[in-house]
Amino acid sequence: MASILDQYVDSLSHSASSQQSRASLGIPHTGYVNARLEKETPIFNKQRIDFTPPEKINSLVVSSNQLCMSLGKDILFRLDLAKADEPNQVDLGRKDEAKVHKLFLDHTGSHLIIALNTSECLYLNRSAQKVRILSRWKGHLIESVGWNKFFGTEMNTGPILVGTSQGHINEAEISVSEGSLFGTNPDQYFRLIYNLEEEAGPAPVCCLEIERGIDGKCFIIATTRKRLFQFVGKIPEGSEQQAFGAIFSMPADHLPGFREFPASLGYSEIAFYTPKLRSSPSAFAWMMGNGVLYGSLDYGRPDSILSDEQVWEYPSDVDAVANKPISIVLTQFHFLLLFPDHVKAVCTLNGQVVFQDIFLEKFGSLKRMIKDPSFGQIWIHTEKVVFRYNVQRESRDVWKMYMNINKFDLAKEYCKDRPECLDTVLGKEAEYCFQNRRYLDSAKCYALTQNYFEEIALKFIEAQQEEALMEFLIKKLANLKQSEKTQTTLLTTWLTELYLNRLGILEGDSSKRDLYEKTRDKFRSFLGSPKNKECLFNNRATIHELLASHGDTEHMVYFAVIMHDYERVIAHYCQHENYNEALEVLSKIKDENLFYKFSPVLIHHIPKKVVDAWIEMGKKLDAKNLIPALVNYSQSGSTQQVNEAIRYMEFCVSELKETQQAIHNYLLSLYASCRPDSLLSYLEQAGTYADNIHYDLKYALRLCAEHGHHRACVHVYKVMEMYEEAVDLALQVDVDMAKSCADLPEEDEELRKKLWLKIARHVVQEEKDVKKAMACLSSCELLKIEDVLPFFPDFVTIDHFKEAICNSLEAYNKHIEELKMEMEEATQSAKRIREDIQEMRNKYGSVEPQEKCAACDFPLLNRPFYLFLCGHMFHYDCLLQVVYPNLPAYKQIKLEDLQKKLSATSQPSKSHHRPKDTDATGQGKGQPSREQMKADIDDIVAAECVYCGELMIRSIDKPFIDPQRYDEEMQSWL
Repeated sequence: MASILDQYVDSLSHSASSQQSRASLGIPHTGYVNARLEKETPIFNKQRIDFTPPEKINSLVVSSNQLCMSLGKDILFRLDLAKADEPNQVDLGRKDEAKVHKLFLDHTGSHLIIALNTSECLYLNRSAQKVRILSRWKGHLIESVGWNKFFGTEMNTGPILVGTSQGHINEAEISVSEGSLFGTNPDQYFRLIYNLEEEAGPAPVCCLEIERGIDGKCFIIATTRKRLFQFVGKIPEGSEQQAFGAIFSMPADHLPGFREFPASLGYSEIAFYTPKLRSSPSAFAWMMGNGVLYGSLDYGRPDSILSDEQVWEYPSDVDAVANKPISIVLTQFHFLLLFPDHVKAVCTLNGQVVFQDIFLEKFGSLKRMIKDPSFGQIWIHTEKVVFRYNVQRESRDVWKMYMNINKFDLAKEYCKDRPECLDTVLGKEAEYCFQNRRYLDSAKCYALTQNYFEEIALKFIEAQQEEALMEFLIKKLANLKQSEKTQTTLLTTWLTELYLNRLGILEGDSSKRDLYEKTRDKFRSFLGSPKNKECLFNNRATIHELLASHGDTEHMVYFAVIMHDYERVIAHYCQHENYNEALEVLSKIKDENLFYKFSPVLIHHIPKKVVDAWIEMGKKLDAKNLIPALVNYSQSGSTQQVNEAIRYMEFCVSELKETQQAIHNYLLSLYASCRPDSLLSYLEQAGTYADNIHYDLKYALRLCAEHGHHRACVHVYKVMEMYEEAVDLALQVDVDMAKSCADLPEEDEELRKKLWLKIARHVVQEEKDVKKAMACLSSCELLKIEDVLPFFPDFVTIDHFKEAICNSLEAYNKHIEELKMEMEEATQSAKRIREDIQEMRNKYGSVEPQEKCAACDFPLLNRPFYLFLCGHMFHYDCLLQVVYPNLPAYKQIKLEDLQKKLSATSQPSKSHHRPKDTDATGQGKGQPSREQMKADIDDIVAAECVYCGELMIRSIDKPFIDPQRYDEEMQSWL
C-alpha cells in the first residue's frame, strides 16, 4: 500500500499552486473583513460642562462623584454629580486678602481641606454648611495630603499625613463629631514626624500616598520636585493617634529609599490607577523634570513596591519654561499629561502618543487636570470653563500593542470577544514561534487560526517537523464541527498514518524507548478519543488496513477492542494459537454469539477452561447451541474430553434446571456410552412420572437396549407404564426387581395378579424353587394357593403345600368371623336409631309469653317462630333474613322456588265452581302438598341455629362492614 502521507504531500503541493484549490482538502477557510459599520468613538471623549462660573476658578477637586471648586476669593462651590440640579455654595467668610492655594478632597468625598496662601487651613465636611478653622495647622503652607483609606470614616479622617512647602511631613487627624459636640477645633492633633530634603536642602512635599500591603505592612510614597521616597513599616495595633510615627522613626543617619532625577519642573505630581473591585492601586505614573516614571505596584516586595519601572522622556517640543506639563492622570493603559493648551495621552505599553487634544485660546490657559478615583472620569478646568473626559473602551486596541511586543497571552486576553482580532494575534504568535523554532507551540496556534490549511501543512512538511504537523492536525481535528465528516475522516486517517510511521521509526531505536512509549500512549489515546469514535468506527476497515500494512498487530488488537470488534480480536488470537487470550476476551465481554462461534475451536485446546467459562456464563448461554461443539469434541474419545462434556451437561441439568430435551438426551447418551455407573442414578433422579421427565423415553429405551443396560431399560419401562415388559425383562436380571415392578399398578388388581403369576411361574418353572414360589404367595395378597398349583409338576407331593393350604383355610375362617361381627354391629346400630327417632317424636319445648326474638328483640309470639334445642328462638322472617345471604346459590334458588309455590297454593281461587277434590287431584299428579313444602322450607331455613351452628363458625372471618360499603360507611362517620 502506498504511503498515505506521500499522497497527502503531493496533494498539498498541487493545491498550494492556485486559489481555486484552497479547499481541496475540504478544510474551510473563513476570513474576517475588517470593516466598521459605524464611526468608532474615541477612547477619550471630551465634553464641555454647561457651567458658567460667576468668578474665576482657582482650584477644582473631584472624588466619589463629589465636585468642589474654589471660585474667586471667598466662594466654595460644591456639587453632587448624581444630583446635578442641587448645587451648594459656601462662603469662606474671609475678609482679608487670603486666597485659596489648594483643595484636598478625600476618597469618600466627605472631607475637604482648604489650604490658603496665608499658611492657614480650613475644613469643611460634606454634611456641613460652614467651614471650620484648623488652628493647629496654622503657619504651614499645605502642598499635599495623604488620606487614610483604611481607618477613615465620613465623620473622622483617621490618622492622615500632611506635606508642607518646607518639606515637613506631619501627622494629623480631623474629627467632626468632637468639634461640633464640644465647640472645639476639629483638628485633633498636628505633629511633625519627618522632613524631606533634596541636595539643596528642604524641598516641598509635592505628593503623599498611603497604601497597605501584605501582612499589615504600610507603604508611604512621598515626592518632592526631583525625588520619590518610599517608607515601609507596620502600624502598631490599637494605635489611634500618631499611628505613622513608627514608620518614620529611623536613625538620623539612615535615609529612606528614593529615586532621584536631575531635572526639575519646580514641582512634581504622581498619579495612581486602581482597578475595579480592588481597594489598592496597581500602577503609578510620576511626572517630574526628566519625563514620566511609570510602572506597576507589587505589594509583595519587602522594601519597594515600585516594579517594572520605565521612563517616558519628554519630546523635544516640551519646554521646561513655556510648555511644561502641569498635571498627570493615569488610566489602565495610558497616562494623560496636561499642558497649557493641550492634552497628550501616552500608551504605557509602548510609550507612543496615541491621543492629543488641543484647546481653543478662547477658553484660556489650562490650569489643572484631575481624575475621580472612584468613577474614572477625568476633569480639566481653566479659569472660566470645565471639561470632562469619559474613558470609553480603553482596551480596544491594547491587543495590537501587546501583540507588537510579543506578549501574546495578554493580547489574546484583550481580544477574546473579537474573533477577527484573536485570529490575527494567533497568526502572529504562530509565526513568531515558527521563526524561533518552537514548532509545537506554532502548530497549536496555527490550528486555531483561519489560515489556509494547505499552506500551514506544507510549511511543517518542508521544515521536516512531523511531530509539529501531527500536533497541528490533532488540534485542527479537535476544532472541526460534527457535521464536517469528510474533513474529519481525512485528518483521522492522516494522523493514523503519521502515528504508525513514527512508531515504526522509534520502535527500532532502543535509545528512544521512553519516547516510543510516550508516542504509543498518545496514539492509543487518539484511537480511544470519544470525539473520534464515530469517525473511526465508520472507517474501521481503512484503519485496519493501515495497521495491517505496517504489521502492527498489537494496535490492530487494541483498535479492535476499542471498536468493540471482539470477533476480529478473538479470531486473531485463535489464528496465532493464543487460545487463553481469546478465552479471556470472551469471558470479559460475555457475548453469547461469540461463545457459540468460537467454542468449537477453543474446546479442542483448553477444554477445562472453556467449560469453566461456560459455567460462569450460566443462563446467558443456551446449552443447546453448545451441543455441536461438545459432540465434535467428545467424538475423539478421550476420557478428559468426555468428562468435561459430562461436567457441563450435569451443570445445566442440576444447577440451571434445564428442561430442553436435547440437553437431557445428550447427557443420557454420554452416560450410556461412557459412564454407565451414573446412568441408572440419573434416570432415578429424573423420576417415574412421564409428564415430569425431560428426556425422550423411546430414545432412552433404545439407547439403553443398544448398550445392554437392562436395569436402566426396566426403569424406562416402568416410567412408560409398560409393566409386563418391565417384569419380563426384570426376571432376566433379578426376581426382586420384578417383584417391585409387579406392585406398581396399584389400582389395577387384575394386572397386578397377572404380573405376580408371571413371577410365580418363572420361579416354579425356571428356577424350580417351591419355597420361593410359596414366598410369592406371602408377598402378594392377591395370589392364592389354587392360583399357583397349576404351575407345579404332577410329581410334587402335598407336603410342600400343606402349610400354605392350612394358612389359606384359616384365612377363610377368619374372614367369615369378621363378616358375622359386622352384621351384629349393623343390627345394633339400626336398633339404636329407631329408639332415637321415637324419643325425638315425644320431645317438646315451652315458650313463655314474654320471650323475645333473638334477632329483632320483639315479642316472639306475635309471628310464626322457630325454637331450637339450644334455647334460641327466632321469628320465621328474621331467621330467613339472616340465613338466606349465607346459603349456597343452589339452596337460595330452591328456597325461592318453594316460597313461590307455597304462596301460589295459599291464594284463594277466582272460580267458585272448582271441584272440592282439585287439590287432591293436583297432588295426585306429583305436586307436593303444602305441608311438604313447609317441611322442605324448614329443612333449609331451620336446619341449625344461626348462633350455635356451622353458619356462625364460617362467618368468623367475615368483616363487620361489607367491603363494598366500607368507603360509604367511613364517610358517614366523618
